Amino acid sequence: MLSTTPRTTLGRSKERGSTDRDDLYEVLDTGLICHLGVVANGHPMVVPTGYGRVGDTLYLHGSTGAASLRAGTDPSTGTDVCVTVTHLDGIVLARSIFHHSVNYRSAMIYGRARLVTDPDERLLGLRALAEQLAPGQWDYVRRPSRKELAATAVLALSLEEASVKIRRGGPKDEDEDYDLPVWAGVLPLVTSWGTPEPDSVLPEGIEAPVHILHRE
Repeated sequence: MLSTTPRTTLGRSKERGSTDRDDLYEVLDTGLICHLGVVANGHPMVVPTGYGRVGDTLYLHGSTGAASLRAGTDPSTGTDVCVTVTHLDGIVLARSIFHHSVNYRSAMIYGRARLVTDPDERLLGLRALAEQLAPGQWDYVRRPSRKELAATAVLALSLEEASVKIRRGGPKDEDEDYDLPVWAGVLPLVTSWGTPEPDSVLPEGIEAPVHILHRE
């Protein structure tokens, strides 16, 4: 079960909330990009970035010089961060503009981000990030060098405090609007991978690996 805190308790549309931790994992594991919200120099900042999950820990990364990552892990501020992941599954078209909506799955995680310094955990987090974007790629390409690792910050965020919100199904119109001669329903949104495009300087004879060609 997911935690229930003042920050994760839904104020509106409570029926869309889920306390099932498996729903949280599904939203995170099927996503590619998250948004990291921090307060940097007294101002809010929301940064899109890659992520990866290992158990109940979310890993994020960026440049060691990134203001968002420094702000998110600065122990002197004592400030929590907020990470969100959202999937848009369709547009809900109602008989009135007021009741138009979207079908979606979303997760919001709150907590104190931790700068990962242990070498083994840093590699674990970076592997999770790479495998989130392209499963199989970590074992296929060159691993990061010492110089590259020194330039990369890895953050860890516990999934202890999180909320999930999901909307499925068709429109919910006013009773008197169901007799209107207006089409209503759901326009599904489907995202799919295209054909891999080789680098312009790739030598002839190097084919895309199976885990890229058969990506689902």
